[in-house]
Amino acid sequence: MKKLSFLAVAFTAMIFAACGGNKANNANVETEPKSFEQEQVEASIKMHIDSLASEIGKLKQLPFINEDAEGKLALTKEEKQVKPDYLLDPAIAENATVLAEKYRVLSALTVDKKIAALYEIPTEDYDKAISKLAAEINDASLKEVEDAATIFETSQILYDSMEKNGRINYFWQVAAAALIEQLYVLNQNSEKFLTVFDDDAAANVTFRIVLVVDAVKRLAEYDEEIQPVAEAIEPLTVLNAISVEEFKSQLIEVKEEVEAARAALIK
Repeated sequence: MKKLSFLAVAFTAMIFAACGGNKANNANVETEPKSFEQEQVEASIKMHIDSLASEIGKLKQLPFINEDAEGKLALTKEEKQVKPDYLLDPAIAENATVLAEKYRVLSALTVDKKIAALYEIPTEDYDKAISKLAAEINDASLKEVEDAATIFETSQILYDSMEKNGRINYFWQVAAAALIEQLYVLNQNSEKFLTVFDDDAAANVTFRIVLVVDAVKRLAEYDEEIQPVAEAIEPLTVLNAISVEEFKSQLIEVKEEVEAARAALIK
């Protein structure tokens, strides 16, 4: 495994996690002298990853999952009676064992909680599962976003905090899982959920995919734990819609790939 000690503090945890560790801090920091060239490469990669996170932080959330999604979607009483059967069972939180899995499941469950609420499905079990995972993860960064149930928003605040706490690679685990879950949910009821999209929102989603895939691919060179994530989401780079109609048709084309990615990330 290649090792690069990205800025010593922020990326030490990433290297440690890649070697199988679950804690954010590691006393055995790599101390080998680095050449000027290596320092330049590390700084360049770090700068690029930071810029990707910054771009994601500027993007609006997918329209159907915004705080006011229910009002925009305007589900009828009859539609709410047909409860979705494609949401994750909150009990899946019990199956998450390693730290990366816990972050991904937490992220996906926060997405599904939004959809459950949209259909007026009780969310108490989601709250319990989210709280359980947040406690097990024990990441102070989650407190920066005030509510662990909004972690899927992958904001700049969350990124900065996770970087400070030495968990920068897990930010991208969260971002990938949230994105995949949202695409999966979209494909289950695209006729309804895409009604709140405009062309700008459709292009926004595909740009988000590009950013997440780019970051994860770069991190996969140094973090073995994130390599499966990179492999799972790579096929989604074919999504390049600039209109709602294009996005709708492309979603259908990658339906199997999205399902496979979801199965790979949420086991």
